[in-house]
Order: sequence, then C-alpha cells, then structure tokens
Amino acid sequence: MNLKSKIVLAILATSSAAFAQTAPVAPEVTYNVGVVSQYRYRGIAQTKGDAALQGGVDYANANGFYLGAWGSTIKWIKEAGTHNSVDTKGPVELDLYGGYKFEAAGIAYDVGYLRYQYVNNTYNKIGADYSNPNTDEIYGAATYGVLTAKYSYTLSDLFGQHANGGSKHSSYFDLTANFDLGNGYTFAPHAGRQTVANNAGYSYTDYSLTLSKDLGDGLSASVASIATTAKYNDNLTSNGYNTSKNALVVGVKYSF
Repeated sequence: MNLKSKIVLAILATSSAAFAQTAPVAPEVTYNVGVVSQYRYRGIAQTKGDAALQGGVDYANANGFYLGAWGSTIKWIKEAGTHNSVDTKGPVELDLYGGYKFEAAGIAYDVGYLRYQYVNNTYNKIGADYSNPNTDEIYGAATYGVLTAKYSYTLSDLFGQHANGGSKHSSYFDLTANFDLGNGYTFAPHAGRQTVANNAGYSYTDYSLTLSKDLGDGLSASVASIATTAKYNDNLTSNGYNTSKNALVVGVKYSF
C-alpha cells in the first residue's frame, strides 16, 4: 500500500507502506511479491518472529485516485488463542484500501481508507475483552521534501482490543523521512505513536531505521532495525514470545 505504512514488506513495503508518492501520468496496475524474515507492524511482531510471505496489487489513476490490496501470512491470532487456552484461527491478513493523492503549495497529500481483514478469524472466541480484529481506518498524510507525516484514525475496535468499552477512535501518528543515498540506496528513519482509546496502558511508541537497495529489474532488498516502548506483559506476548522486543528484519521484494 501499501500501508501497514502498515512498515510492510515489514518495512520493505512499510503495513503495509508502499503507497505511491505521486500519481502516474496514465492509469496503471502494479504487482508486488516478497518475503521478510519476520512481519512487524507498527513495531509489533505479527508472525512470532518467523518469516512471512507477502504480496499485493495496486491500481493508480492519473487523476490521483488509487485502489489496492495487500496480504501477508500471520501467526498472532493463533498464538493469542493458544496463550489463552482457546483454539483460534486466522492465518492471513488482507488489507484493502483506496484513496486520493494531490499536491498543493508544494506539499503532496494522501487521504484514504484502509480495511484490515483477518480472513475467517475466530479471535473473538478468546473472551469478552476480545472482539473481531477486522479494523477500519481512515488516514491522511502530507509529504514535504523528504519528510512524510501521517495520521490514522480507527472507526472500529483496534485489532480486536475490546477491554474497557472497546478501542474505537484509537489513532496512530507517524513521521518518516526518506533519504536518497545514491547508487540505489535509500535510508528511512521512522517514529510512530500508537494511542489505544480507553486502554492507555496499551499505548506505545515505535522506532525504526531502514536501509533499502534497488537491485534493478523490479527487485529490491531491505534491512530494518525496529524498537518499541510497548510493555512486556501477557497482552503483548504469545506463548512466552515478546512481540514488542527489539528486532532486525530483512526482506526482499519483486515489483512488476
């Protein structure tokens, strides 16, 4: 998107993030497929530290409108159920998104909608504090020079967090810079703040430093160092695995 900003291919196509920076001169459809050593979204592990397969398709119109879909293998729903002695399923995340890009006064803007769909999941079986993790967000971003600021706002519970009356109206604000180092290298520092409505104890900040290399012919590679301030507790841990611990993520992606 490809959002999951969603740091997807877990930073290579950052959540989910490969939203194109500018509209094409003519309508076009592009595809991408890749693999990462682990899938991290907003700093939090989605695959218990294991590798993930990812891929997507994007349509961009010359008038600035775009649509897309992006998917990844995940393990966190299954692991959360096991940790709570409940048999849960939901091995795939599918992101559906659309929006509009435009420029004004030298600033590039991007506004849109994103749906995180966890296909055939049974996450809500865990208990009353867990709802369907399918999440709806609206977002707006502005890019000036190398710096992009983005704000995302949930219209539903945030990834199934339903404690204390639910987490609707949660938000995520992030800043990302993209520096062209030449010879196909790009360096992207990032910081984001996840605020969880009605559940302030689950709010946290994430940081990352990503180095990407364009290998030519649609192939690219990346390495990212990721850290968070999220607390190590049962709600951020599956079967003893700390999903918020510091991590180094490597990935490769092919776009065509």
